[in-house]
Amino acid sequence: MTVIEVLAPGLLTTVQDLGREGFGPLGVSPSGAADPIALRIGNRLVGNAEGAAALEMTLLGGVFRFPKGALAALTGSDFGATLDGADLPPWTSFKVNPGQTLRLGPTRSGARCYLCTQGGIAVKPFLGSASTHLLSGLGGYEGRALRKGDVLKMGDSGIPNCPPYSSRALSANRSKKVTPKILERLLPRKILRVTAGPQSGWFSQAAEKVLYGGTYHVSEEANRMGLRLHGPPLPEGAHGAMISEGVSLGAVQIAAGGMPIILFVEQQTTGGYAKMANVISADFSSLGQLRPRDLIRFECVAFETARKLLMEQETLLTSKDLIVETT
Repeated sequence: MTVIEVLAPGLLTTVQDLGREGFGPLGVSPSGAADPIALRIGNRLVGNAEGAAALEMTLLGGVFRFPKGALAALTGSDFGATLDGADLPPWTSFKVNPGQTLRLGPTRSGARCYLCTQGGIAVKPFLGSASTHLLSGLGGYEGRALRKGDVLKMGDSGIPNCPPYSSRALSANRSKKVTPKILERLLPRKILRVTAGPQSGWFSQAAEKVLYGGTYHVSEEANRMGLRLHGPPLPEGAHGAMISEGVSLGAVQIAAGGMPIILFVEQQTTGGYAKMANVISADFSSLGQLRPRDLIRFECVAFETARKLLMEQETLLTSKDLIVETT
């Protein structure tokens, strides 16, 4: 059995895949990778289906030992990773020999780093997904963040067409990396593009001028449920005076006091604050890489533009030129 031994868990390390869509009416948010682009690319680097389960690390990475080796890749933010003391670049696959130790430190760029291994992380699916839902304590590895001493199985990820780990496949796989020019176009943004929200008409032009003209910073309270922002407050008006209704991933709620909150992957599925805007799908990964105190701005775009940007992003992610062999 091929396993990963957790010698140190880091600040917050969980098992995540692409989430469990379609259960919002039952009160279950999707969870899943905060940066789905990084997860999808990492899985491609090691030959997995793009939705295979991996480890998501937040702000500070962990220390992991591989008793029987692995083929792995690190994507997302640069956590200064080393393998038995040798530096490892992100966005590149690498071979781990039996007994070697992977060590990650504090982030050097964004908020989250992903450790993808050939075959994925093998955990029992909950509602069809391996993702950890921290608020409910369901999914992932025992429904919680990893702890020192945990042993994670690799191999059959439980996702169709995801190849199991094998030493033969490992030796046959050459190191691969993401094409720099394509990667540059997929990197996270600090200007978040949004479309008008369901209650956008409730807000005055003065409020729109504040939201789209101001700079906000991510608060220390930001987590996988939502990102609370601090900055110029919106003028009094449509703050929290409505009956609760369903909310979507990336919704920009305006809370009492006029401050925005961006709902994220473990969001509540209903809410009573007016939603002035919604982050477009193409920028969801950017949300996953925002750290406390990061500065952001909002840019309003048309629905047609949002659709076009998502299609362009998917074209890049599925391009045959995305992954190349290293020399």
